[in-house]
Amino acid sequence: SAKNAILIVEFAMEEKYKHGLNTKDAAIKAAKLRFRPIIMTSLAFGIGILPLVFSEGSGSAARHALSTGLVGGIIVASSVSILFVPLFFYMLESFNDFLKRKKGKTNE
Repeated sequence: SAKNAILIVEFAMEEKYKHGLNTKDAAIKAAKLRFRPIIMTSLAFGIGILPLVFSEGSGSAARHALSTGLVGGIIVASSVSILFVPLFFYMLESFNDFLKRKKGKTNE
């Protein structure tokens, strides 16, 4: 999850400062660029957990407990990466631009 967030922010910064997009468009483009890799990684991990979900026999209660937390965590982590990281990038970068304008500096 942290790696996904770092990559989204890195792509957004590149779009903003190297390609000259505004903050909103840079955040949206970065989220679109990272959407497929995030979903593919999450699906692969989720499918890998399925044997734990459907386990039977001795120790299956522990496997069920572990898999429930893992499935919930991967769903939440994927959602946060896709939805909230670009939003937080936009909010914080817009605030940073506001502070630069207030101090009289331009984007460097």
